Amino acid sequence: MVETFDAVVVGAGHNGLTAALYLADEGWDVCVLERNDEPGGSVRSDELTREGYIHDTHSTNQNLFVGSQVFEEFGDELREAGLAFSRSDKPFANVYPDGESLRVYQDVDRTREAFEAHSPADAAGWDTLREEFGRFAETLVPLMGQPLPSVAAGRTLLDAVRTERPSGLIDLAQIPLSSTRELGDAYFETPEAKALMACWGLHIDFGPDVSGGAMFPFLESFTALSEGISVATGGASAIPEALTTLIERRGGEVRTNAEVTAVDTQNGRATGVTLTDGTTIRAREAVVANLTPTVLYDRLVDDAALPESFRETVDRYEYGPGTMMIHLALDELPDWAAGEDLSEFAYVHIAPDVDTLAETYTAAQNGQLPESPMLVVGQTTAVDASRTPDDGQILWIQVRALPSEIDGDAAGEIDATDWDTAASPMADRVLDKLETYAPGVRDSILDRDVHSPADLEATNPNLVGGDSVAGSHHLRQNFLWRPFPGWSRYGTPVDELYVCGASTWPGAGNNATSGQLCAQRVLAQPFEERVIETVEEYVGDAATAVQQRLS
Repeated sequence: MVETFDAVVVGAGHNGLTAALYLADEGWDVCVLERNDEPGGSVRSDELTREGYIHDTHSTNQNLFVGSQVFEEFGDELREAGLAFSRSDKPFANVYPDGESLRVYQDVDRTREAFEAHSPADAAGWDTLREEFGRFAETLVPLMGQPLPSVAAGRTLLDAVRTERPSGLIDLAQIPLSSTRELGDAYFETPEAKALMACWGLHIDFGPDVSGGAMFPFLESFTALSEGISVATGGASAIPEALTTLIERRGGEVRTNAEVTAVDTQNGRATGVTLTDGTTIRAREAVVANLTPTVLYDRLVDDAALPESFRETVDRYEYGPGTMMIHLALDELPDWAAGEDLSEFAYVHIAPDVDTLAETYTAAQNGQLPESPMLVVGQTTAVDASRTPDDGQILWIQVRALPSEIDGDAAGEIDATDWDTAASPMADRVLDKLETYAPGVRDSILDRDVHSPADLEATNPNLVGGDSVAGSHHLRQNFLWRPFPGWSRYGTPVDELYVCGASTWPGAGNNATSGQLCAQRVLAQPFEERVIETVEEYVGDAATAVQQRLS
């Protein structure tokens, strides 16, 4: 007998689970299908090095989830399900080759004192940016939680115009539309301060000279100043596990080891899915895919169900450079050359400067292993001591940015052109760089686990080429253009097939927003749905014209 649910969700990433939770909360009969043995997608934790050492496999900074709408609405119940967060009031720092550092605390005065000691001009620039952030947070940040286009977004923009007036709003918008190099040059004097925020850009796919790259660093830097950095206590898997509990309490199901091989369609409508074992599961109302466009449309949806013009649009979807994850079990946290309290910080960025970041990004885009990649060093156990059963420590290292496919090595040292062979020597290069800034750290390593860009994609097909943010966030593929012009509101050309995840607005980050907004779209009344589709068609034509001019 064929099973039938109101909605079938493909992929148990945090956005897919969020969409399922909102649907189940409205009384829908929901089934979530996940190919892996645990839910979570890129929000997972595991014993990667030693027994009892719990590493966040991909994502670790959970600030966006803590500040999300889903946590605001379901926070009490999520806590009852076991979800808790450990917060660091020392969110991030940058270290430099001369033993210097710049540190951002969850303390406005202490942070300003650090800037003032480094450079009075940098301190003044930091103060100005903090004031601008206050204006931005009040007027434009609400757009990050609203569908684009929408009446709500229109009201937010009108309110922003009333508050700032057109000239003030245009002036304010210049900050997030800048590149990170432009942002640094406009507000800071020293190369150290300029690199401080530019490093955040490379967490996504914003090399220092990419327009629009300043928005994420601008938001992340001052959010960390205000809120610190939070990790899930006991491991990132606590988030999908708690979401799963809430779904099941509402009668929904979350099935693992259940890989979908096809989205079934009939007469232009999604009717359900087929699994690898041939099982068919029907959907009365909706199929929601927590998948990137190429995974969904190239692998699961039959060509005959899609217009040829849309297929061409899918082919133009772009992914960013790859990422390597290195997980270390240590007998002690790094003894940083810059000293003082650096071993207590949640994140330590190692660049060291904007030009090196630019060289790294350019090398990766050209298929070259960078000579000196940026390192995001997460000192997990400095924030959450529960991650190890003894006095051991955990280090989480994100290596940005790397080529998805290797054509050569910028340093001329690694001959391998496949990640199976190149991963180990590249990891050694990373640890050599870390040793320069934290002498003796190599001697503290008990075990290591390396995940190359190819490994990331093998674990999670949404991370195409090891792109940890599921698609480039450059201006031509962001905002109204994410994932495509005219399709920014979670619909697809196939009726009753919807999408959510990092490839949809508002993009990467554990904010659960696209899952929430996608569920709202699914729950929209028929008349409202027709209005949305009409607006999408109109805006899509306009957005396509603008995108062509940007290209």
